[in-house]
Amino acid sequence: MRIDVLGVGFDNVTMAEAVDRACALLDQPGPHYVVTPNPEIVEVCRADGAAAAAVNGADLVLADGIGVIKGAAMLGTPLKERTPGIEFAGHLMGKLAERGKSLYLLGAKPGVAELAAKRLTAQYPGLTIAGTRDGYFKEDGPVAEEIRRSGADCVFVCLGAPKQEKWMAANGEATGAALLCGLGGSLDVFAGVVARAPKFWSDHGLEWFYRLCKEPRRIGRMMKLPLFLVHVRQERRRK
Repeated sequence: MRIDVLGVGFDNVTMAEAVDRACALLDQPGPHYVVTPNPEIVEVCRADGAAAAAVNGADLVLADGIGVIKGAAMLGTPLKERTPGIEFAGHLMGKLAERGKSLYLLGAKPGVAELAAKRLTAQYPGLTIAGTRDGYFKEDGPVAEEIRRSGADCVFVCLGAPKQEKWMAANGEATGAALLCGLGGSLDVFAGVVARAPKFWSDHGLEWFYRLCKEPRRIGRMMKLPLFLVHVRQERRRK
């Protein structure tokens, strides 16, 4: 049973459990897909029914942001732990390398996915990159067909929310992959284009603040976090 946080159902799993579930999905006929909503995406789902359907239709819904963990606790239905998408992806790539599974990287600006592929194959010996494609395309069909021809077992879809969630829901079957994972800006981090917050910040749930300090233009998006908490308080009073 999923934990409902403002209309989005989160799987109540630890990181280890999430990775185990993803590996199990890889061994089953696809397509399956994983989403990693944070408070911003929850707020998007409140306003966009198609986004909400795509997120809730995923086989695995992981709590990416510390705000989701706090919100679930405030509602009296705590989640086991935060499961950041980029860390989930790291653990999953280790498993892909061990099991001889292949990975396709989709998204980011031109050149970023290719750079990420080079760095990831060095970081995860044995990892097979089936192909790469930037996120600047107009038609879904040719991209899905390209992934299908690559024979990829898993696809990291990094198109930003809610585009990536809708894309996976609509095109997962056409890709022929067993598992697709929506991972936002992770390719930029994997490529070394963007740095993750230092461990202190992430350990204390302040990664969002670190990113805001580095990129003040994100203030509009970050304002969804206090709005999310307001809506959580309203929901708690309603209950």
